[in-house]
Amino acid sequence: MSSTLVADGIVSRLVDWDVRRIFGYAGDGVDPILAALRRQQDRIELVTARHEEMAAFMATGHAKYGGGVGVCLATQGPGAVHLLNGLYDAKLDRRPVVAIVGQVVSSALGSGYQQEVDLHTLFKDVCAQYVQVASSPQQLPHVLDNAFRTALATSSPVCVIVPHDVQQAEAPEPGQEHGFVVSSTAYAQPRTIPDVARLESAADLLGAGRRVAILAGQGAAGAEGPLREIAERLGAGITTSLLGKPLLDESLPYHCGVMGHLGTTASADLMAGCDTLLIVGSNDPWTEFYPAPGQARAVQVDVAARNIGTKFPVEVALVGDAASTLNALVPLLPAQPGWRPEVESSVTAWRELAGQRVAQRPARLNPQLVVSELSAHLPPDVQVAVDVGSVTYWYARFLRLPSGAPAHLSSTLASMGSAMPYGIAAKLLHPDRPVVVLAGDGAMQMNGLSELITVADRWRRWPDPRFVVLVLNNGDLAEVSWEQREMEGDPRFPTSQTVPPFPYAAYAELLGLKGLRVEEPGQVRQAWTEALSADRPVVVEAVVDPDVPLLPPRQPEEKLRRTLHGLEQERGGDQARDLLREQREGEQ
Repeated sequence: MSSTLVADGIVSRLVDWDVRRIFGYAGDGVDPILAALRRQQDRIELVTARHEEMAAFMATGHAKYGGGVGVCLATQGPGAVHLLNGLYDAKLDRRPVVAIVGQVVSSALGSGYQQEVDLHTLFKDVCAQYVQVASSPQQLPHVLDNAFRTALATSSPVCVIVPHDVQQAEAPEPGQEHGFVVSSTAYAQPRTIPDVARLESAADLLGAGRRVAILAGQGAAGAEGPLREIAERLGAGITTSLLGKPLLDESLPYHCGVMGHLGTTASADLMAGCDTLLIVGSNDPWTEFYPAPGQARAVQVDVAARNIGTKFPVEVALVGDAASTLNALVPLLPAQPGWRPEVESSVTAWRELAGQRVAQRPARLNPQLVVSELSAHLPPDVQVAVDVGSVTYWYARFLRLPSGAPAHLSSTLASMGSAMPYGIAAKLLHPDRPVVVLAGDGAMQMNGLSELITVADRWRRWPDPRFVVLVLNNGDLAEVSWEQREMEGDPRFPTSQTVPPFPYAAYAELLGLKGLRVEEPGQVRQAWTEALSADRPVVVEAVVDPDVPLLPPRQPEEKLRRTLHGLEQERGGDQARDLLREQREGEQ
């Protein structure tokens, strides 16, 4: 085949954009691109997932773990449809991803051809910033260039649709004539900082506060230093969104942990007691855990003006890069004691409560113990991937990350089945660093078991083979079970909630990996030691209790009564009250 096909030009342009890895799944709609990838495999790697959805999650994970723009590839029809969930994850958590999708030949469009789907309509919401069909060879590479620039500038997924016949066409030589566009891969991010007047207004508002709280999200990355400086200067407390958890050392005496439904009592106390709120790089959706209406004045820092004031009433808006903005703000702030003793008292009380919960001995193994014990075993250079479910609660509350260790999850979309593809993307990006994946049995049965096949296929090529997967095996979609009780006052519905038995550790052994099954508290520490020193990937199957409550901090009496009503329908009044009493008493 000619080396000047459009498909070859697409692959070459990806390389020009510094793409070294593309995640995808084969199909005849992208056969010319697959052939071009084969011809250029010394410059770019194709990573095949077990499903296109997993390829999209891997691309999103690649972007989250610092690999730049993630790129995924799928064929027309069903392949394209399968990408949507992973792309929505990128959209809602604001990560740059480029999806390249095949389409039936142009001459067949509109005929109801096999696998013909209106792809522009399909992707117009998830890739709202840029969706383009390359209907002629002359549109490439400028369509790809615009796609990458848009993904980077808007931190969002974009889509380029290339019909099969366009992929097969000869790539035209660039020329200068009417109707032809010649573009380049030049791109730079601006440095944005608010004007002095706004910074002074923000400093005046924050300086007038006596009980300042700081909420930091993922947008505060790179601003950890000035965040600490502001907290210490104002005598403030810090809480983070779930996405912001990895940014700051949670051992700081004024760090209250994660806020929200799966957060800590200290974070709830911080938000309930503050008179001033500084929001940095967060658009956290848990609005019921923000200060009450009229309670606190607020300043918000965000690089995206559209995020300002969307979750809480803000008086002073600072639109700019978090690090530059906070560095400019620090010298304008007064030094004052604030309410540090009260904040630190709440933090101490939470840590004592967390220790009590870890020490609880339910009927089966305590999942809080399993995740808490991991903290002491995490290598300094670890990369962590977290799935959605009860494991998210235990991660948010009990896992202490090493300083600077990246940890990611599907936060805003909250999609189950994201941790395994995230972990694989992280490992491929940094194969010399260990990876730990935290997942539940529901997520593993949804798709994680399939991606263990990908791990089994690749691990021998990794300089550091450590890839540890924790499976919390409780036989239940526990988060949804507790949501049914808490939010609806309904009992658990076994038909919808039961996760069928599966031998996760034995399955790992079948794949040539190592499997460890943990059922007793005394086995936990040894399991983590063994898993993180193994010569191959390990699945740690922890058989845990599904009845450990998944309840928000400082739950109001009305919600407790509703939860109790749901539990009473399952197991009787005394047992239901006993199940909630220990959690409630610990928060007093």
